[in-house]
Amino acid sequence: MDWKVPQLRTMALVVTVVLVAVLIVMGWMRLSPSDPGDGFVSGNGRIEATEIDVATKLPGRVEAVLVREGDFVSAGQPLAKMQIEVLQAQRDEAEAGRQQAEHGVTAAEAQVALRLSDVAAGEALIAQREAELDAAQRRLTRSETLSREGASSVQELDDDRARMRGAAAALAATRAQAASSRAAVEAARAQLVGARSTVSAAAATVARVEADLRDSELRAPRDARVQLRVAQPGEVLAAGGRVLNLIDLSDVYMTFFLPEAIAGRVALGSEARVVLDAAPQFVIPATISFVASSAQFTPKTVETASERQKLMFRVRAQIAPQLLQRYIEQVKTGVPGVAWLKLDSNAQWPASLALDPRTTAVGGS
Repeated sequence: MDWKVPQLRTMALVVTVVLVAVLIVMGWMRLSPSDPGDGFVSGNGRIEATEIDVATKLPGRVEAVLVREGDFVSAGQPLAKMQIEVLQAQRDEAEAGRQQAEHGVTAAEAQVALRLSDVAAGEALIAQREAELDAAQRRLTRSETLSREGASSVQELDDDRARMRGAAAALAATRAQAASSRAAVEAARAQLVGARSTVSAAAATVARVEADLRDSELRAPRDARVQLRVAQPGEVLAAGGRVLNLIDLSDVYMTFFLPEAIAGRVALGSEARVVLDAAPQFVIPATISFVASSAQFTPKTVETASERQKLMFRVRAQIAPQLLQRYIEQVKTGVPGVAWLKLDSNAQWPASLALDPRTTAVGGS
């Protein structure tokens, strides 16, 4: 009878294994939503979120990274700092250039004032030369009259004619000098315009360097969570080098794929349900926010035999931001799951995919 003892033990072990397998299957069937019928369709996918790369604008060395992986950050919060010694030197140089340009404007304004005074002096000198010419002409007229009457010598007449011609020449020279002075005024004004343009260019250079200085302190563009520290303090990065990778937990969705025959029946804004493999007892409400306009080859992540078709359409089920904010600490990306869609508007969601109105996230049985 001793040979029956091992046989009984073997049979007991087999029965135990069968019972455990049955319990596992029953538990999985209890937690997993059963097939709700012909009016529904599902697709496998993973939870994803919008990723944001925080990168440097200019090449440089990372001075400090102020956050750790997993930290929640708010919009505008400093995340990292780059070394700014070179930029500070460029700012000082640009500031000196602006001051020099401002001095150039002052000198140009003084030059304009000087040329205007030359014009005023020339106009006064013209008036004097015109008066001298008029006097010379009157004297010549009297001399000609006296000469005809024999009361004046020919020499005096010649002298008066010479004086008149000299006064006329002096007036012409003065007028030419006045024209030159007016041209000098225009040239000085042009130099003033150029000097002011130089000031504007120098001010723009200062503003650009100051903007680069501000950009050297990397800030969060929106509320997010730090997913990855790509660079460490002391590393030298090129322009556009990544320092941190953030995920926006207010923009979380599941991407999955549907066959051609089904994707055409899915409308934007349609109601959906998301069930995660890690928590099959929870049913997450979602909305269809994207359906690809063109098909693509079946991605490797689509593993079920029914979905191994040549061409599939990418679909995105968006989870409500209000719900995400409520459970922000529990939101994880990369978690696999199943998205259920209701194709028949008259169909009712089964109990396994029903929502708990108190939490808007807990399913039924």
